[in-house]
Amino acid sequence: MVQRLTEFDTIAAISTPLGEGGISIVRVSGEDAVAIVNRLFKGKDLEKVPSHTINYGHIVDPATGQVIDEVMASVMLAPKTFTKEDIVEINCHGGIVVTNDIMQLLLANGARMADPGEFTKRAFVNGRIDLTQAESVMDIIRAKTDKARQVAVKQLSGGLLTEIRALRQEILDVLANVEVNIDYPEYDEEEVTAQKMLACAEAVSGKIDRLLETAQEGQILRNGLKTAIVGRPNVGKSSLLNYLTQSDKAIVTDVAGTTRDTLEEFVSVKGVPLELIDTAGIHHTEDQVEKIGVERSKKAIAQADLILLLLDGSQELTEEDRQLLELTAGKKRIIVLNKTDLGQKLTAAEIAKESGSEVISTSIMMKENLDELEALTKKLFFKGIENSNDQVLVTNQRQAGLLAKAKQQLADVASGLEAGMPVDLVQIDFTGAWESLGEITGDSAPDELINDLFSQFCLGK
Repeated sequence: MVQRLTEFDTIAAISTPLGEGGISIVRVSGEDAVAIVNRLFKGKDLEKVPSHTINYGHIVDPATGQVIDEVMASVMLAPKTFTKEDIVEINCHGGIVVTNDIMQLLLANGARMADPGEFTKRAFVNGRIDLTQAESVMDIIRAKTDKARQVAVKQLSGGLLTEIRALRQEILDVLANVEVNIDYPEYDEEEVTAQKMLACAEAVSGKIDRLLETAQEGQILRNGLKTAIVGRPNVGKSSLLNYLTQSDKAIVTDVAGTTRDTLEEFVSVKGVPLELIDTAGIHHTEDQVEKIGVERSKKAIAQADLILLLLDGSQELTEEDRQLLELTAGKKRIIVLNKTDLGQKLTAAEIAKESGSEVISTSIMMKENLDELEALTKKLFFKGIENSNDQVLVTNQRQAGLLAKAKQQLADVASGLEAGMPVDLVQIDFTGAWESLGEITGDSAPDELINDLFSQFCLGK
């Protein structure tokens, strides 16, 4: 069961980015939230207004009587709030000085500064959300594509929570039979219990497999796909970066070696978030600066999830091209035959046969066939999942790791039963799988994990 805390000190934080803007929001949550804000608020008595109302007034320094700002104060009373506590949100004018002044007055009048993610942590502790929903809150904030946002919203509505709790219930039902068999051996035969446990382990393991199949796609949506654009000098790498980013991030000239360092940019290609790395042309050089750029390019290749390897289709393969084909052979890659507008001495068919990779013929300068490149990038990483709006995705390594752990524990259950081990011994791994799944939702997560997870949140959320 989720721990229920009934008493908290009252916390406050600025929930909007500091800077000039239309409004800033200062959020206060806790038993004394309404009373603390009411000390500073000149307008209606906030302790007497109905819940979930927004009220016009001014924030006034009680020590000096000075008016700090004209504000709207939203009063939301427990339990129908995000934290299940009383919440007041002060909407003030967007500015660093006025926002900080209001925050300082709240701290001086009984509130304390919230820790990073503490509002969401209180929502979790009070049973408002589970850990998968808490993680989805930050996923929504950090979403870089519409697809990433859609997946995060599904998580927030409890998509993965429902799946995990169903799996835990399957295990729990069998565990109840095991306990009955141990306490009352005459009630059920051990063999029957073992068969039930084995069938459950295999069924739950299969469902875990289906969830794990989504982990790569989920993590790509969450974190972005590290994509290195590589090739020898002057084959069009920077032109491709500029096309994908729809900007002039990289300098493009006819002079080989213009790009001497790696350039990084984040883009969305057909819903696939790409962390693009435009590398320096990889070739032999005596120039010290270029040498450093080449080494960084090789490092980028090693770390990349996807390689966009550019070749000059208007020229025969060079020794440097062949080295790059060899260097990237073990990576997921798309080969781009550029400069087809200058005539073709290389064909997609012969390069595909030689490399075993997907090949696209294009002219980046003329913007020919680039839609095919974008479509292929999407196809490589989303295997039809994006077509299912009801698909639940595993979106981070913590979730995937715990699913893999539970699967291994269930595999140990199956092997133990097949080896003839007593049910009460095999039950240890069976219970372990149930607990591992519980860690995903927070139903059986240790305090250290919970504290670490919420510490990664932004202040004010």
